[in-house]
Amino acid sequence: MFAWIESAWYEMFLGAALKGTIVLGAAWLLSWAIRKRSAAARHLVWTAAAAALLALPLLSVSLPALRLPTDTILPLAPSLTFQSTSQASANVPAPAAVRLSPAGPATPAPHRPDLRLILMLLWAAGTLLALARILFACAAMRRIRRAARPFPAAEQLCSSMAGVLGIRERVELLELPRGSMPMNFGLLRSAIFLPVDAREWTDERLRMVLLHELAHVRRGDVATHLLVRSALCLFWWHPLAWSAWREFLKERERAADDLVLAAGERASDYAGHLLEVARAMQPAPAGGWAAIAMACRSQLEGRLLAILDSRIDRSPLGRASAVAAALLAVALVAPMAALQTQQANPVIPDIDATIQAALAQKNHEILDQAAQTYENLRKYGEAQKLLESALAIRGDVSGEQSSSYAAGLFKLGDVARKSNQLAVAERSYTKALGLSPADAPDAAPALLFLGTRALGRKDYLQAETFIQRAFDAAPTGPSAGLALTWKGNLFLAQDLPGLAESMYMQALGLNHPGSPEAASTLETYAQFLKNQSRTAEAEAMTGRATAIRTARVAAMSPKRNDALQATRVGGGTTAPVLLSKVEPQYTEEARLAKLQGTAVLYVEIGVDGKAYNMKLLRSVGLGLDENAVEAVTQWTFKPGTKDGVPVPVQATIEVNFRLL
Repeated sequence: MFAWIESAWYEMFLGAALKGTIVLGAAWLLSWAIRKRSAAARHLVWTAAAAALLALPLLSVSLPALRLPTDTILPLAPSLTFQSTSQASANVPAPAAVRLSPAGPATPAPHRPDLRLILMLLWAAGTLLALARILFACAAMRRIRRAARPFPAAEQLCSSMAGVLGIRERVELLELPRGSMPMNFGLLRSAIFLPVDAREWTDERLRMVLLHELAHVRRGDVATHLLVRSALCLFWWHPLAWSAWREFLKERERAADDLVLAAGERASDYAGHLLEVARAMQPAPAGGWAAIAMACRSQLEGRLLAILDSRIDRSPLGRASAVAAALLAVALVAPMAALQTQQANPVIPDIDATIQAALAQKNHEILDQAAQTYENLRKYGEAQKLLESALAIRGDVSGEQSSSYAAGLFKLGDVARKSNQLAVAERSYTKALGLSPADAPDAAPALLFLGTRALGRKDYLQAETFIQRAFDAAPTGPSAGLALTWKGNLFLAQDLPGLAESMYMQALGLNHPGSPEAASTLETYAQFLKNQSRTAEAEAMTGRATAIRTARVAAMSPKRNDALQATRVGGGTTAPVLLSKVEPQYTEEARLAKLQGTAVLYVEIGVDGKAYNMKLLRSVGLGLDENAVEAVTQWTFKPGTKDGVPVPVQATIEVNFRLL
């Protein structure tokens, strides 16, 4: 089930990336809109944006409106089970049983890197490394704090300045080695670190430095520093996140400077002392990710200009404002976190009106597009009617010997094959191939179909001709691996197991991992290995195929758009009632292989009486699982109820495939 889990995680990561971009973009717009306001207000915007970024993953998982697949475990078996049986004639025989001789071990398919998995792992690894760096920085600051000596020379002045700024808690004053940048650290117990050089400073410089560091304490900047730094760790790869981080740092220092000036210090004197401290002192590298240093040389010029500009708004904001803004940002981002990608309902064209419009314009493309819509909805009868009219237009415009007419026949054959009209499909494909001057790549599926039909009749010469033509028409792509698989089946039917296994191994190398063609090859090869008593190899192949089928079923299944939790029958919840059903079709591969079994699906029957959120609990293989989903999607139910109100209900559907 790894492919399914990977897909769900990839969707979650992609959603977080898109929503994070929206949050950062909105923060930039808001910051620009209030550019005339105080630095404290702009700093608040970046703090709130960081809180929203951190809340996004938690809200996306916890809010009920976002239904993420929980495939790490199988769902509990519901108490309600529906059954269906698909029967098909076995008069088209499978290849005769053959004696299998020992052969060499299978050659594994070449490894192809999974780009989605690589991107997710890179994102996760970068986040973990960045978070680890924060933890190491915090640990380093704790060690520095424990080892630092008190700085008694300025304790009285520090207490006095704290009172001026309205700080009630005690702020510890500690000493750093000579040349160290003054800094601030501590969430619950704040501490200010001053270098030994501070003993030689003038009273004025010492007062201004203490005022600046105490301004950070009053504003709670250590907490917001760690908050925004954590958000940056989560979005370390995002250019907007790094730009937001730089703006956050700039506005934080300017907001602290504004508090110093609001305490009555002269701007020119403060700017001079700040410049001298920045020139003479170096920040401590050990705790740079956790502590707040007084000055950063890269931001110094902008800070000095802001300090000396008397026109700037210096209105302060307290800790309560930061908390309120963060909570408001989380509340505003919650609806966006709950959003899920939904496919718009397709516009279903009116058949007669569409045919009349196409005939009037002699435009077969109108009908081809309408037929594709019906085919996507699995309404094959309607699609066939539209394609027959399109074929007539092709004949009138281009002639019945043209390549356009052949393309129309191919489309008709495809719909007939999907609707299990195998004889009709065979006639359409045969006529189309007779009109084609050369085998084009889009003819490969038709050639494969004709080859399998010939193989079922044991016409091995014709089967080999069609299958080889299919491979020559498309030596790469989905049909190539399938053609080699059928060539292996052809060799097996002729009692050539060594050649058969060689074809299976080559097919695995050509198939795209995760594709239905790869699953078919794996299942066919697994049966071959099982018949050779190579059980371990067969089980490994079957496991890989089942993972692909599971992911396919999850991708094919319609998803419910409501946020209601599906419940089990009982405790006041009544069972849905099956009103109508469509029996699934046998695939040609399964019929030739004489495959029988039961596909078991977990479903949620919605309030509209349709089946949603299907999960494959037991696989049959060779396309029968997908056919079961296609059929169940068309079933209709009278929905279950709780206290008289329709509610989504969990159920299990067992689809039996039997050959007569």
